[in-house]
This record gives sequence, C-alpha cells and structure tokens, in this order.
Amino acid sequence: MSASPVDPEQMQPAIKDGLIASLVAGLSMTARILLSAEPVSFFWVLRRIISASIIGPIVGYCIQDHITSNGLKMACISIVGYSAPECLDFLLRWVKAKGEKEVAKVQGVKKRNGKKRKAK
Repeated sequence: MSASPVDPEQMQPAIKDGLIASLVAGLSMTARILLSAEPVSFFWVLRRIISASIIGPIVGYCIQDHITSNGLKMACISIVGYSAPECLDFLLRWVKAKGEKEVAKVQGVKKRNGKKRKAK
C-alpha cells in the first residue's frame, strides 16, 4: 500500500494555527463591539464576529511564510479581524460595481450590421 499524501503530523499544526487565528480575529472584533457605544442587534454582532473569524485564518495562512515573529503574526491577524467587515463590505461593493459595469456594457450597446447603436 502507498503512503497517504497527507501527513497527520503536518496537518495538526496547520489546523491548530487556523483555529488560533480564527479565535484571535474573533476576539479582536468582540473587543471592537464591546468598545462601541451604538446599539446593535445580536445577529449584527454574530455576523461581524463570524466574518472576522473567517478572514483571520486566511490572512494567517497568507502571511505565514513572510512574517516569522509570532507576535507580529498575531498583531496582523488582530488588525484584520478588527477591520474585516469594512474590508468585506468594500470588496462586495467593488465586485458589484464591476459586475454592473459589465452588464451595462453588454446591454447598453447592440450591434446592427456591424455598426454600434445605443439600446432603446
């Protein structure tokens, strides 16, 4: 039988790092919400904490080879966790604007006999 392509000893530190990054990012968002004075709903809070917990491990895995100091890694993950909703909102608005621009480009100009004309 051949050896498994996934080494269990290699997988455990990766899962552990991901869980720690998710926890740190979620806690930084929790701290942000606790320091805020504006009233919010439970689901708004839950959505923010979940978004930070998802983005944290992604950033943690991305900076893994670039930053060697554990303290600096946790600081980067905390900063991203703190600003995750704004980053996701910006990304969603940017993708939506690009999509609407492409749709308008396709719908706005129709070709007729090789000539471009505006749609009515």
